[in-house]
Amino acid sequence: MTTSNSRETDYPIHPLFLDRWSPRAYDGEPIPKDDVLTILDAARWTPSASNLQPWRFVYALKGSPEWDGFVSFLMEGNQRWAKNAAALIVILSRTYNLRDGEKKPATTHSFDAGAAWFALAMQAHKLGYHAHGMAGIFKDKIAEQLDVPEGYAVEAVVAIGKIAHKSTLPDDLAEREVPSKRLPLSAIAFEGKFTGKAD
Repeated sequence: MTTSNSRETDYPIHPLFLDRWSPRAYDGEPIPKDDVLTILDAARWTPSASNLQPWRFVYALKGSPEWDGFVSFLMEGNQRWAKNAAALIVILSRTYNLRDGEKKPATTHSFDAGAAWFALAMQAHKLGYHAHGMAGIFKDKIAEQLDVPEGYAVEAVVAIGKIAHKSTLPDDLAEREVPSKRLPLSAIAFEGKFTGKAD
């Protein structure tokens, strides 16, 4: 059992997994571009099916000409806090593989991109930043405004920055600004066959 960051595990894991979380309170300070590229380089080394590496990243730094456009990709509830992040990263995945010059559906593109997101989040954490992934985004707008080619899916947008005190958030968000808990391992892992609830 491991205890850290007001969280407790069922089995002894590294505290790094408990210390990483997704806050909404960011201090608005800029991030060096090299730190963003370091974070993305870590994601580049993620394993993927047949090493096809379907993930792609498009990013904007706070204060750049592109920043306001990237903030507008987020639904209003996410704009309220993510505008104070230091960087926004759009995660895309290629939905096809090329085999013998022919496009075939890539059945694991989202799975692989999800793994890359976790590598990105952990590297951000190791550098002293926090990463918060968001699905509350306007995917069609992102695809159009970023000139995303056909055959690529918009998966998520990630906010990255240095954490601020929760008092910087609106009251309703400040109340939720704590590391989230998880279901017990017994509710999600089964030996031999699925024995969980169908929900």
